[in-house]
Formats: sequence, C-alpha cells, structure tokens
Amino acid sequence: MKVALEPIRQKVKGDGLPDFFRLIRDREGSLDRIVFVCIGTDRSTGDALGPLTGTLLREAGYRHVIGTLDAPCDASNLEVRLSEIPAGRIAVAIDACLGLPTSVGLFQVADQPLMPGKSVGRFLPPVGRYSIAAIVNKDGPKQYWILQSTSLHLVLAMARDIVAAVQTVFPKGPRLPE
Repeated sequence: MKVALEPIRQKVKGDGLPDFFRLIRDREGSLDRIVFVCIGTDRSTGDALGPLTGTLLREAGYRHVIGTLDAPCDASNLEVRLSEIPAGRIAVAIDACLGLPTSVGLFQVADQPLMPGKSVGRFLPPVGRYSIAAIVNKDGPKQYWILQSTSLHLVLAMARDIVAAVQTVFPKGPRLPE
C-alpha cells in the first residue's frame, strides 16, 4: 500500500536516515522493488562514499546495488549504469556532495532525483526517485581538491550510517560492526 506524503528535502543526521528509509518503504513497498544507485569513484576520498556504500550493501547481502568499489558508477559510465536499472524498480541515488561548513557530516535526503556532479560543475543526468547526498566536506573554490583531501574516516562512517539505516528498515544479512 502506497502512502501519499508531502514532498521532502531535508538535512538529517545519521540517526535520521532510518526514518527516510521507512518513508520509502511505506510509499513503495518491498525491498525487491528498490535499486540502490551508489555514485562516485574510489579515486577520490570524498567521492568514494557511493562505491563504499554500494560495497558495504553488497557485503551485507543486498542484491540490487549499482556502484561498488570494483564496479563504480561514476561520471564516465553513469548513463550506461543507469540503463541497468530493471523496469519497474525504484532507484535510490546515493552520492557525496560538498556543502556549508555547518552541514558537514549531515545527509541531504529527498524524494526527488539527485544531480550528480553538480558541486564540481558537471551536468549529468538526474538519478533516482529518492536521493541521499552525504555532505562530506565544505564547499569552496577548488572542489576537486576538496574532494581529494576529504577525510576517508568521515566518508566511511557516513557510508556505514547509510547501510545501518537500510539494515534497520530492510533487515537482511549480518549487521555491520560498529
């Protein structure tokens, strides 16, 4: 049963992510309808959030994942990877982004597509019916350099927050260690 709710776009801490996934579950139903599209590359610490999240989801037993460390979904192959989404599936886009200094460590969640590459001036196709943009560092004049020098510790912690929230709402497989 789908639940009609007001559109959302808000910043949340990691402990607010389960509520976002509950909203998706209540609106869309079972996990079998959902595909996680984890955008980014392992060649930049700040941009590794997507493939780290995708890899952790796969390791936890989630099958419908596009974008992992060994098979990234990034600017060079985004359109091809998006064509892998089976018809009738709901995409949840996951990516890193830059933001205000006071927002670093928060997640921008929305029931609208994510615009990958926007923070670094790229124009790529929108991704997902739902989206999570992890704010991994503060925005500034040299976005590529900022992403290159972003704390991997923070990025990994944020990826784990996303996976833990998925596991809370859509239980499957072992829990990630704290």
